[in-house]
Amino acid sequence: MLDRIIRNFYLLGVILLLSCQTSRTYYVTPKGDNTNTGTSIESPLATIDKALDIIVLEREKGDGEPVTIFLREGTYNIKKTLKLGKELSNVTIKPYKGENVVFNGGVSINIGSIKRNTNTSVLFVDLKAQGITDFGMLRSVGFARPFGASWGEVFINKMPMHLARWPNKGMVPMGKVLDKGSIPRYDDFSNRGGIIKYDSLRINKWAREKNIWMSGYFMWGYADDMIKISNIDTINKTIKTASATLYGFGDGKEWRNWYGVNILAELDAPGEYYVDQDKGELYFIPMDTNIQTLEFSILEDPFFLIQGAKNITIQGINFECARGLGIVMDNTEGVAVSQCEFKNLGSLGVAVGKGIEPFTEYRHEGTGTPKSGIIGSLQQHFYAHTTFNREGGKNNIIKDCKFYQLGAGGVSLGGGNRLTLEKGNNIVENCLFHDVNRIEKSYRPAIHLTGVGNQIRHCEIYNTPSMAIYMYGNDHIIEYNYIHDVVLEAEDQGAFYYGRDPSERGTIVRYNYFENIPDRFSTCAVYHDDGACGLTVFGNVFYRAGKRNILLGGGSDNVFQNNIFIDNKIGIHVDNRLQNWSKAVLEKDGLFEKRLQEVNYSNPPYSVSYPKLKTYLEKADLPTGNIVENNVFINVKNLIDGNLEWLDFKTNNQEIKGDPTFRDWDKQDFTLKTASEVFKRLPDFKRIPFDKIGLYDK
Repeated sequence: MLDRIIRNFYLLGVILLLSCQTSRTYYVTPKGDNTNTGTSIESPLATIDKALDIIVLEREKGDGEPVTIFLREGTYNIKKTLKLGKELSNVTIKPYKGENVVFNGGVSINIGSIKRNTNTSVLFVDLKAQGITDFGMLRSVGFARPFGASWGEVFINKMPMHLARWPNKGMVPMGKVLDKGSIPRYDDFSNRGGIIKYDSLRINKWAREKNIWMSGYFMWGYADDMIKISNIDTINKTIKTASATLYGFGDGKEWRNWYGVNILAELDAPGEYYVDQDKGELYFIPMDTNIQTLEFSILEDPFFLIQGAKNITIQGINFECARGLGIVMDNTEGVAVSQCEFKNLGSLGVAVGKGIEPFTEYRHEGTGTPKSGIIGSLQQHFYAHTTFNREGGKNNIIKDCKFYQLGAGGVSLGGGNRLTLEKGNNIVENCLFHDVNRIEKSYRPAIHLTGVGNQIRHCEIYNTPSMAIYMYGNDHIIEYNYIHDVVLEAEDQGAFYYGRDPSERGTIVRYNYFENIPDRFSTCAVYHDDGACGLTVFGNVFYRAGKRNILLGGGSDNVFQNNIFIDNKIGIHVDNRLQNWSKAVLEKDGLFEKRLQEVNYSNPPYSVSYPKLKTYLEKADLPTGNIVENNVFINVKNLIDGNLEWLDFKTNNQEIKGDPTFRDWDKQDFTLKTASEVFKRLPDFKRIPFDKIGLYDK
C-alpha cells in the first residue's frame, strides 16, 4: 500500500511538472504533405518520420521542451521501424481528439482483383499483380525455437485466416514412430528427421506437394513444434520429416498429437488460405462472404523501437497486420503505452528489454548475443544465464491496452537487476489478453515476466493453449488478475508458472481469480516447477482451476495463506522430486549450485532479502518451510495430494461443504458475505476484494 501511495504521488508530481511546461505540437495525417510545417492543424505533415526528424533538428538547436505529435484519423502504412532514441525523450504520440488511428504493416488488396476458382468455393488473387512479392517463409516454430517474424498472413475484415490444414480442427494421434530422429536435447545436432506411420489414405495425396508441414506435440505435451515434411511414402504409409524436433518423436501418449499444415489439397474450409510462392497466387476460402477488406502482412520489424529515451507516451493507436512485434523498448524510463490495441501481428505486442540473437543450432539452452528490437532465443539464453540483465529500464507502464489475435504471446516484460535486486518497477496494468497464440503456443505466454520488481495488475487473460504468465526473477507482484480458460491444449503446464531456480524468491501472487482450467491433462493454476521456492500465494480464489490448483514440485519456503479453493479435485499437490527423478539438479556443481553461485547467494543482498536461502542446499532434497494456513477448501475432493510432512499445514485451514454464503455462487460471484461461515470459522480470514479483481471496467 505504501509503495502504491508513493508511486501515485510521484506520478502526480510528474503530471504537475509537465503541466507547467510549454509543449510544442505537430500534426500528421495520411493526407498531409511533408513540405508543410506541421505546426498547425491546417498545415499537417504526411508521415510520423518527418515529424520526428523535425523534432531531432529542434533538439539539436537546444530546444528540449516536451512535444506532442497529434495523429489525425486514418490508416498509416508503416514500412520501416520508427526509432526513438534519447534525443526524442519527452515526446507524446497520440490521436487528435480520440480519432481512430491505425498503424498497418501490410498491404490492402483490391477487392476487385479477387477471382473465383472454377466450380469451387475457393477464391484466388494474383499477389504479384498487386505488387506483393515478399511472401515470407514458413519456418519451424514452437518450444525452444527462437521467437521471430511470421510468414505472410491473410486477414479478411480484420480477422485472421490460417494455413490450409488437416484436420480442420483439433489434431490426430501420432502414428507409430519408426525413427525418433536425432534428439537435440541430448546434444545430437545431426538434425536427422523422424519417420512416422500414418493410417489415413487422404495423406497419400499430399505426396504431390512440395512444401507441406506438420505441427503438434511430438514427444512431450509442453513442447509444441512445427516441422517440414520431406517425404511421404504412399506404399509404406510413412511420413519423414526434414529435420529433428527437440526431444525426438514419440507415440502412445494422449497428448502426442499432430496436424498437417500448408497443404493445398486440404484447402476445403472457410478461414483457410494457401500461397503458391512460385506463381505468386493466393488461394483462400473466406469465412465471411461479404469481403470488405483483404490484407496481407508484410512488415517484419517492430513498428516502434525505443532506446534510452525517457517520458515517451504512445497512446490510442491500433497496431495491426504485421509479421513481427508491435513496440520494443530497452534502457527506457517513464515510457507509457496506453489505450492501444495490438492485433493481427505475427509475434508479440510489446517487449520491454533486449532479446537474444536467434541461435543457429536448435538448443534447449545456450549462450547468445544480446540485441535490441527482438526476442529471439531469449528463453534459451535465460536458462543458461539466469542473471541476464535485459536492460528493460524502469518505471515504464503498459496500461489500458488490448492484445488479441497475435502469433506468439502478448507482452515480454523485463526490468530490474537480479544481481543487485534493484527493482525495475515496470508494470502491465488493466490490459486484456486473449487468443494470442495463433502460431507459436507452448512457452509463449500472454505475459513473460522477467527481472526484478515488476508488476502485473488488474489484467484479464483467457483463451491460451499454454500458460498465461511465465515468470523469471524476484520480488514481482501479480495481483487482481482474472485468469480463466487457459492451458487449453498443453500437458504439464500451469496458468502461472516458474521453476528450476531456488534463488528466484520474493514474488507475491495475491488477489487473483483462477477459473475454468481444464483437467484433462496434468494442469494447475499455480505451478512451482522443479524446486521453485519463495513464492507467496495470498488471497486468491481458485474455481475449477486445473487438476491441481497448486503444484509444489519439491520446492521450499513457499507460503499459501488466506486462499479460497472451490470445486476442485486437488487443492495443493506436493512432492519430493528432488530426491528421485529430478535429483540431478542438486548434484555437486550442478544446475542449482550454479544458479545460486551466480547471484552470490550467501552474501548480501540475497542473504539479507532471503535469509533462508543461505542454508538452502543443506536440506534442499526435501520440501521444507512451506506454510499452508488460514485457507478455505470448499467442495475440494483432496485438500492435499502428497506427504503432509512436507507442508506446515496449520489447523486453521478449513474444509467446507456447500455454499459458505457467497454473494452469488451461480454467477460465480465469490464475494464472501459478512455472515459467511468462513468468518465464523476463521475470524482472522481477511476479506478477498473479489469485486476488484480483473479489468477496472468490466
